[in-house]
Amino acid sequence: MTSPDLPFQTDAVTRAFADFPDTVRPGLLEVRRLIFEVAATENVGPIDETLKWGQPAYLTSESKSGTTLRVGVPKSGGYAVFVHCQTTVISDARTVFGDAFTYDGNRAVLFDAQTEVAKTPLALLIAQALTYHRRNEKGPR
Repeated sequence: MTSPDLPFQTDAVTRAFADFPDTVRPGLLEVRRLIFEVAATENVGPIDETLKWGQPAYLTSESKSGTTLRVGVPKSGGYAVFVHCQTTVISDARTVFGDAFTYDGNRAVLFDAQTEVAKTPLALLIAQALTYHRRNEKGPR
């Protein structure tokens, strides 16, 4: 289900990915891989992979440098990367990337299962989320 060099951190996360529809699982696994890849290049420390609201969530628990990222399937279909809605991550992405993404308010970027994800803008959005508190010095949310 995932590459052998990137095992899931908990059985609950393993089950969550197994439960995703076959049509969106590859995209969600690619987003997951990108989160860990970006975390390594942004020097945010270890990423904790857990569940929040039943969805895989990625936290910078040790450094507390970023806001939580979640991945899942929105009601509208496809798949999504969610962030805390009281951060500026999505509004900043909207300013920088414009229509490179489909947005769900201030809480998510949406992808349909058939479209390949533009990895560079998504990697930059992930970096913004993983370094959000470090850049804004507002404290954890």
